[in-house]
Amino acid sequence: MPRKLLLLFLLLWLLFELAAAIKQLPGCQAKCGNIDIPHPFGIGTGCSYIPSFSVTCNTTFNPPKAFIGDLEVVHISKWELRIKNVIGRNCYDRSGALTTAIPSHINLTGTQFTFSSTKNKVTVLGCDAVGLIGSTGLEEFSYTGGCASVCDRVENVIDGSCSGEGCCQTSIPKGLKVFNATVGTLNNNSRVQPFDHCNSAFLGDQDMYRFKVSDLSTTSSLEDVPVVLNFAFGLQSCLNNTSGICKDNSECYEPDNGVGGLLCNCTNGYEGSPYLNQGCEDVNECEDAINNPCTDNCTNTVGSYHCSCPAGTYGDGRKDGNGCSPRSDGLPLLQIMLGLGFGLLFLVAGGSWLYWSLKKRKLIKLKEKYFEENGGLLLKQRISSFEGGFESTKIFTTEELKLATNNYDKKRILGQGGFGTVYKGILPDLKVVAIKKSKIADKNQLGQFINEVVILTNINHRNVVKLIGCCLETEVPLLVYEFVSNGNLYHHLHKIDGMATSISWKDRLRIASETAGALAYLHSAASIPIIHRDVKSANILLDHNYTAKVADFGASRMNPSDKTQISTLVQGTLGYLDPEYLHTSQLTEKSDVYSFGVVLAELLTGEKALSFKRSQKQTNLATYFVQSMKENNLSQLLQVGELNETEMEQVEAVAELTKRCLNLKGDDRPSMKEIAAELEGCRGFDRHPWLIQISNEEENMSLNTKQVDGASGQYSMQNEMMLSMNFPR
Repeated sequence: MPRKLLLLFLLLWLLFELAAAIKQLPGCQAKCGNIDIPHPFGIGTGCSYIPSFSVTCNTTFNPPKAFIGDLEVVHISKWELRIKNVIGRNCYDRSGALTTAIPSHINLTGTQFTFSSTKNKVTVLGCDAVGLIGSTGLEEFSYTGGCASVCDRVENVIDGSCSGEGCCQTSIPKGLKVFNATVGTLNNNSRVQPFDHCNSAFLGDQDMYRFKVSDLSTTSSLEDVPVVLNFAFGLQSCLNNTSGICKDNSECYEPDNGVGGLLCNCTNGYEGSPYLNQGCEDVNECEDAINNPCTDNCTNTVGSYHCSCPAGTYGDGRKDGNGCSPRSDGLPLLQIMLGLGFGLLFLVAGGSWLYWSLKKRKLIKLKEKYFEENGGLLLKQRISSFEGGFESTKIFTTEELKLATNNYDKKRILGQGGFGTVYKGILPDLKVVAIKKSKIADKNQLGQFINEVVILTNINHRNVVKLIGCCLETEVPLLVYEFVSNGNLYHHLHKIDGMATSISWKDRLRIASETAGALAYLHSAASIPIIHRDVKSANILLDHNYTAKVADFGASRMNPSDKTQISTLVQGTLGYLDPEYLHTSQLTEKSDVYSFGVVLAELLTGEKALSFKRSQKQTNLATYFVQSMKENNLSQLLQVGELNETEMEQVEAVAELTKRCLNLKGDDRPSMKEIAAELEGCRGFDRHPWLIQISNEEENMSLNTKQVDGASGQYSMQNEMMLSMNFPR
């Protein structure tokens, strides 16, 4: 009988040790097929920390598969969960008719999970494909995005390249819980039908996917790319963790997932489940005589260990340290200790002085290095070569901008975009400015960058946000702009709380006229014509008098006067992007005209340029607006308030002008100069002050920029990252 009890005790002990090794509760299933199920996840009643972490093991598959709700689990780690992806796919027959339409949809609403914004990317495949990604799972969080993928011949598509030719990718924001991807076509796939009749879109781990040309015809390899999910407990922070989620010998930390919550981890020297009482157990580092961290004597302690040397030797006894060395009997210990003491005192005193001297010198040299790398000498040469006209140009030091932003205090942040952060700054003369701190920079083509900084600094138009100066002493140049206080037109037209906008028709018409005048000036009056390339309501800022200010020249192109078209990589915002430019990659001034037409449609209707809340035929506002004009149903779309007879005539005239701007052929669209003149005419002016203004400013620009070199026309990432006026959306 005692023997049987002993065997039973040993069996229970082995089961407990096995459960501890795989970090699962005793008596709970630790694997489902080939997948480990660590705590806080669990299979069966009472095995998971919370019910939403309960895993179902479906044994009808061979090997069995793990599920959490409808999500098929492929891997679980301490901080993330990987699930099987869902591939959206549209296929077309030779006539361009849709034969297959499978959307990609994953809904995490009501769970502790969010999509990882750092590890996942949306991929769209096809030679005539547009992927639209949208999420409206939460009232306070909605998201739209997408990318386009085109190619003329499958032979031109390159394995491993996903930059828009056969394959394109885009990111998702933090905290996303609902993912919807719809893949469409620009030309019904008719042009690429002989070699590509299907388009695909999916969300997945960007490190697990490398594009192959064969993926255009089959989805078999795409199904192995998992979706990475983040998870956390509750909504409280570690400081407010009153529920005691993290148990003994563990530490709490807050994941950067965009929605809050906390996670736990065993502290150094412990392992196990931090969510269980006594779940984190001491690791015996000395247990393995060969692989323990000490060279000779190892003593395990609670949560750590201690190394010591045998008699006759000295040192720290660590394999990653000095180890143990034989001690010489004749070594004069007192003399060594005195020598070490005086030497240490000398080293501390001299080292401190040398450290601060070298640090100060290194900082000065680093500033000089960045100043030269960012073209500071070239900019100074440009400024000194001009005969006046550059009094407003300012090269700021890092100390001046740190002082202006209170050392880049978070409270001074005006907004954060894809290219960087915008801070509110106050200069010593109490002038309020906006300071753009970009994330990355392209060091190529510094000559063109400096040329364009000089030109943009001297654009003098009341309806263009003024570039005041820059700081070149940092790794990425900082740009200083005029401060515009009243947000952007998008926020005023599309209220977050759903209430109707308070902008009157008179103000809307004036804002449209001012914006058109600014764009006409950029196209026609500047010494080197400038194509904005990202005209949209979010890039039209409003001051306290609701005066329009055109901003965000991060994607703009300098257009040499002898060229009417520029071949570029397609860039812009979905919903505003010129279809002809998207199809041909040929950028012209008429591309800005199309985008401005979408802004006019927004001003007339109060509708967003792209909205998944509308029906599929009405998703794109430009298409919806033109179709409504053709069917004489425009009155159903208008949102301009009560109008008198004169104002109604103005609305009809602006609607007709909008229709012409949205013409699919660029040659059939009016120029910005014609648009500005028509809008001024609608406002009832007998003469057009903007023409006088453009003429005067053209003379000023001609004087100010007569020595500025023409832009080469070669697209530069310097435009994107360092000429950006991408103010908060």
